[in-house]
Amino acid sequence: MTDPATLAARLRTRIAQSGPITFHDWMAAALYDEHAGYYNRADLPHWGRAGDYRTSPERSPVFAATCARYFADLHAELGTPARWTLIECGAGAGDFAAEVLATFARDYSQVFAATRYVLDEQSADARARAQTRLATYAARVEFRPLSDVSAPVGIVFANELLDALPVHRVVMRGGGLRELCVGLDEEGAFVWAEHAPSTPRLAEHFARLDVTLAEGQTAEVNLAAADWLARAAAAIETGYLVIFDYGADAEELYDVTLRPAGTLRAFQGHQLRDDLLAHPGAQDLTATVNWTQIRQAAAAAGLSTVRFARQDEFLLRAGLLAQLEQMTARLNSEAERIALRVSARELILPGGMSQSFQVLVLRKGGTAVTSDE
Repeated sequence: MTDPATLAARLRTRIAQSGPITFHDWMAAALYDEHAGYYNRADLPHWGRAGDYRTSPERSPVFAATCARYFADLHAELGTPARWTLIECGAGAGDFAAEVLATFARDYSQVFAATRYVLDEQSADARARAQTRLATYAARVEFRPLSDVSAPVGIVFANELLDALPVHRVVMRGGGLRELCVGLDEEGAFVWAEHAPSTPRLAEHFARLDVTLAEGQTAEVNLAAADWLARAAAAIETGYLVIFDYGADAEELYDVTLRPAGTLRAFQGHQLRDDLLAHPGAQDLTATVNWTQIRQAAAAAGLSTVRFARQDEFLLRAGLLAQLEQMTARLNSEAERIALRVSARELILPGGMSQSFQVLVLRKGGTAVTSDE
């Protein structure tokens, strides 16, 4: 059942029987279908030359080690609790978790002793690989969905999760908001179909942002991101949310001169694909995060902003260079040291990927003491 053609056939049958479906539902199936969704396919390489994207943890182990250093600082800010929970959402195969736990064990023994590490990962294949990857730390690791976690003190961490959540797609037509759904043409190909909005939350989203789309302008609305933030806030009584992703404020995101057709993109083999509806289950789909929406949702959930910064600036301030020096000193060969330095440079070089990503740190309970714009 991992064949994406099977998924496409099931989607066609669903649409033929019940009519066009929202793009949110179509994207949810294309990415997260239990059997043939893009992220659930064990037969499909997602990262590397054969895959479709590269994330910071896979680019360099210095990323996770620097985050571990930052988490250790947050542990101190929280009063060095004897027990705390670190929840990683969209944890993949456990690469980030393994480096964080190794850094704790090596450099922050008190933090390591206090840590319960929970991985929220919906892919069964990724969970299996993470269990193998993290076998050394089995006593400290749990696998469970975010909605099942309740921690008195802790951190919720997410890297490139929000941009991969299913979005609704809308267009302004005749002065009114219409939703772009997915239907079928006479030959059975997936096509866009305009319908009345499926939920009043779409219009409420733009009203809350004080945004009016231009006539003919297309945009995405990520209601799932706000819902996820509410679940993340509910998972801990006191602590922090640390979110890495690429996004823009609403003013820029919905600027018709910059993005008249929105930000939805499809990737396959590291290449942009023109047909967003082609090959469900075989290509990645992503949309730029609306940071204004996320910060509004955070405030509604009782969270305060501690820091909002570009990813490269955040990593440098969190001690990336010192962490790199420590990690380099432990390596046995010059070739290993060079490889580590090169990988770390990708995280901070001018014009590199980190300049396109941002980090939002939110606090629940206590007082937010810093705010970087």
